[in-house]
Amino acid sequence: MIRGFSSSLLSLLLMAGSVTAQPQNTIPNVRFPNRPKLVIGIVVDQMRYDYLYRYYDKFITGGFRRMMDDGFNCRNNHYNYAATYTGPGHTHIYSGSVPALSGIVGNEFYDRNIGRLVYCAEDTTVATVGNTGSAGKMSPRNMLVTTVTDQLKLATEGRAKVIGVALKDRGAILPVGHAANAAYWFDSKDGNWISSTFYLKELPRWVQDFNSRKLPDQFMAQKWELSRPLSQYTVSTTDDQPYEASLPGEPKAVFPHEFISTAGGLKYEVLRATPFGDQLTKEFALAAIKGEQLGADNVTDFLAVSFSSPDYVGHAFGTHAVETEDNYLRLDRQLADLFAQLDATVGKGNYLAFLSADHGVADIPGFSHTYRIPAGVKPYGALGEVVKAMLEKAYGPGQWMLSFFNQQVYLNHALLAEKKLAVADVYETLRRTLLTQPGVVNVINFHQLNTQSIPEGQLTMLRNVYHPNRSGDFYVLLQSGWIEGRSKGTTHGSTYAYDTHVPLLFYGWGIKPGQTVRRNHISDIAPTVAALLGILEPSGTVGNPIEEVVK
Repeated sequence: MIRGFSSSLLSLLLMAGSVTAQPQNTIPNVRFPNRPKLVIGIVVDQMRYDYLYRYYDKFITGGFRRMMDDGFNCRNNHYNYAATYTGPGHTHIYSGSVPALSGIVGNEFYDRNIGRLVYCAEDTTVATVGNTGSAGKMSPRNMLVTTVTDQLKLATEGRAKVIGVALKDRGAILPVGHAANAAYWFDSKDGNWISSTFYLKELPRWVQDFNSRKLPDQFMAQKWELSRPLSQYTVSTTDDQPYEASLPGEPKAVFPHEFISTAGGLKYEVLRATPFGDQLTKEFALAAIKGEQLGADNVTDFLAVSFSSPDYVGHAFGTHAVETEDNYLRLDRQLADLFAQLDATVGKGNYLAFLSADHGVADIPGFSHTYRIPAGVKPYGALGEVVKAMLEKAYGPGQWMLSFFNQQVYLNHALLAEKKLAVADVYETLRRTLLTQPGVVNVINFHQLNTQSIPEGQLTMLRNVYHPNRSGDFYVLLQSGWIEGRSKGTTHGSTYAYDTHVPLLFYGWGIKPGQTVRRNHISDIAPTVAALLGILEPSGTVGNPIEEVVK
């Protein structure tokens, strides 16, 4: 008998065809989870979408091309918020959210509740695990939403193992959320991989063993030399360019690059800006798979790996440098090795992999000028000084501006209230002044977004980045091609396509080969992974599963 029905009512329902009788010993409409043994999320720090195709013919078959040819390629994948920086990128790939909800509005931001600049992963309540320094005083506590890795933990009653790995602390911590087993990052002071008491009290034996190998010392003893003859770097400029920045201690930005000791305590910092940083990350990721036995049982585990070196290389040398091309050709081989090891340990077809980037990057303005493309540089802090001087000239002495950060003006609301000034009045005065500055296209009032005359796409990006306690009052929109930075090198952080358009590849378990040029957003990645795993999407998700991937 079906529970809740009397025998007479059940008979009537059966006769009417409303209930179908079931064979004995069967339970209808029940499906048990069918999941991969391991999910591996890969973020390439500062990878523009076009790199996939610029270097395609030079990639080997086992790395990027394996994901492109045998996986699913979302070719029109964009960020849908203005803060195209590392911390937000890693947060929202894994949370499916936006800064307006997650609170991660930049790598650093002014927090009005605290009254100072805050680093996105800082946590003064925890201590370093792995050495006696302060580089481990980090956690995900500033992130206000869950991640897909958190949801996997919840869905498996904590049995899933979740590990984050990156040279950068924020690249390891934010992807794996609040419930992770551990996140590990690189300390440039002593060359060790470290963690935080947020996760554990001491490093596992496998991490201690890895640190004892002293791989950073082996890399420091080498030079960064080209992996191919210089004549084969046909999609890059010539090596010696005046607008490229050099590595510490080097007189010029040319090959070969030698690791020259400089004053200070960060002996191994230079490794970050070389392919050896990616190799070190890959080796540690493989050690994590073995040491934690990821993918070894029937409970799905999750490894989040971020390759940080492309960001350091890209900032220094730019988008068309021989260094950038060589770094991606070497990273391609690291990915091929990672996948080959996963095939051998977890088993081909037993793991799900996805790859994206935390942001793109602008061409170096000096490079753009060689093609007569408008571009320029606003020195760091210059616009902030203009704003400060204007406010004092208009309203008298006082700390009218608390901070200028991430192209945003943070006004002193207490002083405005004391002087009976409205934000809207200050906005009109400030906007007139800033629009006279070279490279400034517009000044946006976050408090009146619905009245701003800007394209709908950029309006949405600004709306998605605004968090009342952590965002500024006004956003200074620079002209395309203009950056805040130094005379050499480049950066990111804008609303333009070179910063927002990044790769998105899915490969392995549950993925059929294909591609789409339908526009999707970074916020769609986490719900897509959640749909593939059959788990609840993260709490702050604003995206949707990408239908072409999951169906």
